[in-house]
Amino acid sequence: MLYVVGDIHGEVERLEGLLAKLPLRPADRMVFLGDYIDRGPDAHGVVSRLIELSSRYPCTFLLGNHESMFLDFLGWRGRAYFGGHAFLMNGGDRTLESYGYFDTAEPNPRTFELPADHALFYKSLRLFHREGDYLFVHAGLGERQLASDDVDFALRKAKPADLIWSRSTPGMPHRLGVTIVYGHTPTPDLEVCWNQPFSIGIDTGAVFGGSLTALRLPDEAIFQS
Repeated sequence: MLYVVGDIHGEVERLEGLLAKLPLRPADRMVFLGDYIDRGPDAHGVVSRLIELSSRYPCTFLLGNHESMFLDFLGWRGRAYFGGHAFLMNGGDRTLESYGYFDTAEPNPRTFELPADHALFYKSLRLFHREGDYLFVHAGLGERQLASDDVDFALRKAKPADLIWSRSTPGMPHRLGVTIVYGHTPTPDLEVCWNQPFSIGIDTGAVFGGSLTALRLPDEAIFQS
């Protein structure tokens, strides 16, 4: 089975509660949709737990817009890292606090060093993952990509800004031949957003008082903390 987990946002206790509910078996795999950090109290704890989990199960970790902002804030360079100027106003201060950033004599994002295993984790983050009849992205695809009927072509043309920031495209119909599973945009009622066969949204607002959600595939069963 494949388990897909939505936006965690530093909520390590909700993550632990969700993992305790998953009937994981040795052959199972996991995909995490990004936004492990910011707003919640323990980004460091979340990332450490995910690193430990990946030593026991095959895990794929996607890049969320909050990781993109964080790494850009720290001075990392790459086409997927941008928006660092908005990092602090989007809950980044809580991430920095969890990493002990403010405990240094002269806090400076250009000289601050992440723990080595965390740096490797952030470097491993992917923009998308495709498996079987499903495509996993943090946020969505651009309208031009959704107008295509070739998912491979759409992914080659996809821009990082659409994959990690889009809020307008996840609910749109498309002819890509896959179901898009995404996070990033919680619904007003903080419930799973079913738009089958086109997409399934599983950011259920864990950091806003909602649940942390996992979707099991292929039976599409829901588990929540």
